[in-house]
Amino acid sequence: MGLLETWRETAYSKETDKKTLTKFWSEYFVLEKKVYQKLLADPEAVVTGTVKELAERFELSVMEMTGFLDGINDSLKMPNPIEEMDEDTVVSLDFDTEKLYKNMVDAKADWLYGLPEWETIFDEEKRNALYREAKRMNTIVKGKKVGRNDPCPCGSGKKYKYCCGR
Repeated sequence: MGLLETWRETAYSKETDKKTLTKFWSEYFVLEKKVYQKLLADPEAVVTGTVKELAERFELSVMEMTGFLDGINDSLKMPNPIEEMDEDTVVSLDFDTEKLYKNMVDAKADWLYGLPEWETIFDEEKRNALYREAKRMNTIVKGKKVGRNDPCPCGSGKKYKYCCGR
């Protein structure tokens, strides 16, 4: 079984009781926050190494590092091969700062997008713009409702109630 599969089985287990999972995630989020604080302190630095080396560097277990890599992968300039990685796989944490910020907003991770390190990367106006953009990406806009006496949108020329509205 690969690292990612093991991580996901543990983190999203259906058999584990809710209290245990809540404790697991609470502890993980504290560790995740510390890693992001280190990464955002120097956002231009490209951090690379094996999964095991990065785990040691950020004081995480290999499993916790796997979870971190799973979470940041969508924000990287070049995604890592997380599906088939083992602890000797070389990975990179070369992230796109705008994409990372928007993904944190999208994940509702206010403890991450609210980190003070963001203030040195983006000014308040830029952070607000990215926040609005991230929120807008997931907003579903419904089209105008067709009234029963309106012309049918299929283009038949009939009233909606006599055509597709039946």
